[in-house]
Amino acid sequence: MTRASTIDFGRRKQGELLGSGPLRPANIIRNKFPTFKNGSNGIIIKLADGPEMPSLKEAVAKETTDPLDRHQRLSVRELTMKFEKGFNTATLLSNEVKWRHAALLERDTLLKNLKGVLESLRSRVGGKNRDEIEESLSMVDILAVQLSQREDELLQQKAEVTKIAASLKLASEDAKRIVDEERANARLEIESAKGAAQRVQLALKEQENVSQRTGQQDVDELKEKVQEARRVKMLHCPSMAMDIENEIQVLRNQLAEKSSDSVHLLKELELHQRFEENDMPLYVLEGLETLGSMLHIVVRDNASVDFSNGSIQWFRMHPEGSKKEIVSGATKPVYAPEPHDVGRYIQAEITFGGQISIAKTAGPVDPAAGLADYVETLMRNPEMEYNVVILQVNGVAQPADSLHVLCIGRLRMRLARGTSVVAKEFYSSSMQLCGVRGGGDAAPQAIFWQPRKELSFVLGFETTRERNSALMLARRFAMDCNIILAGPGDKTPC
Repeated sequence: MTRASTIDFGRRKQGELLGSGPLRPANIIRNKFPTFKNGSNGIIIKLADGPEMPSLKEAVAKETTDPLDRHQRLSVRELTMKFEKGFNTATLLSNEVKWRHAALLERDTLLKNLKGVLESLRSRVGGKNRDEIEESLSMVDILAVQLSQREDELLQQKAEVTKIAASLKLASEDAKRIVDEERANARLEIESAKGAAQRVQLALKEQENVSQRTGQQDVDELKEKVQEARRVKMLHCPSMAMDIENEIQVLRNQLAEKSSDSVHLLKELELHQRFEENDMPLYVLEGLETLGSMLHIVVRDNASVDFSNGSIQWFRMHPEGSKKEIVSGATKPVYAPEPHDVGRYIQAEITFGGQISIAKTAGPVDPAAGLADYVETLMRNPEMEYNVVILQVNGVAQPADSLHVLCIGRLRMRLARGTSVVAKEFYSSSMQLCGVRGGGDAAPQAIFWQPRKELSFVLGFETTRERNSALMLARRFAMDCNIILAGPGDKTPC
């Protein structure tokens, strides 16, 4: 009777145990507990479990080390995706740990209920059944110990998973921030590139328009030049060129003759006026009163006079007033006007036998035709070269074959022969430049140049035009440097 009731009690307890709500989930995960059996001599033997599963720590480490090993080869977006994937994995593992922890709590409840049932059975049964119940109680104690150990491991794994999840979350946020920054930088670079491309397109379009206009102008100019060349080619022949040169030469001779007649008439008029005033000059000036000519002092009655026994001094006079300016060094019977003399009267004072006589030009010195325009054309170049011959160095005559090149630049003048430089000086207040005043047949084609105080040259040019253009060009360049070039003893020209 007692045994039957015991068995019924056990069945009833077992039915209550199976039917209770809180204990039902424990049966679902029962296969995860270790399996024990009774061995000989009361030793409990743990049966072999199924294939070992990797621990939670190893799974998390594997999930995190894989993207970390390959982050150098991934882009920012791919790295973000990996971090998000790792964070999701860590979240799932954390949820699994929570579920295991809940299962452990349910196991604790199950073990407590089971232990209570066994203890109540132990107090009611005896004999062999009591020994079995004792053995079951010892197994429950062992399971409780192992469950507590497993719970400690799960708590430790939970802490590690939480830490890894936090780090992955932080890394994911950093990756998102980096992606946002890179995206913003990329947008700025794209906008800048678009602006640069638009500017380049505008510049190319403008350049294309300019090139089209310039090309059209060049084509038009080329057409005009071709037409002019064709016209010149059609009209050109040696006989016509020779006729034109002859006509030009005849016109020049006629102009010189007319100028000479004009000067002669002016001198006759002046002599007539002086005859009325009883002031007949003893000397007169012969020669064209123009730049590039030569003026000679002659006696009015064509008598021969030895000027070595007297003294001569040339002056330049302003058209308005009687103020005269001495031409230093001009003490010979001949004088070649230079560009400073243009528009002024030239006067010579002859002292002979204690008597002073004056010879004066009938009008101011005229400029050379086309010289001013020629100099303006030369001013467009940074420098100009002339072939010259050194006639004197520091007053000492030189061989006539000493051909050199005189270079007149915007900042300096240079005299050289081949690669050998004779003189090279910047424009300065100590530099002097003027026409030759010592007389001689080469005076209209020669200049006096003193680069510095201890060095001076007399240079002869090929033509009077080159000599006068060199003087005017050098003085214009020097004036741009706030330097006035003049001869020795000259005053500042007006």
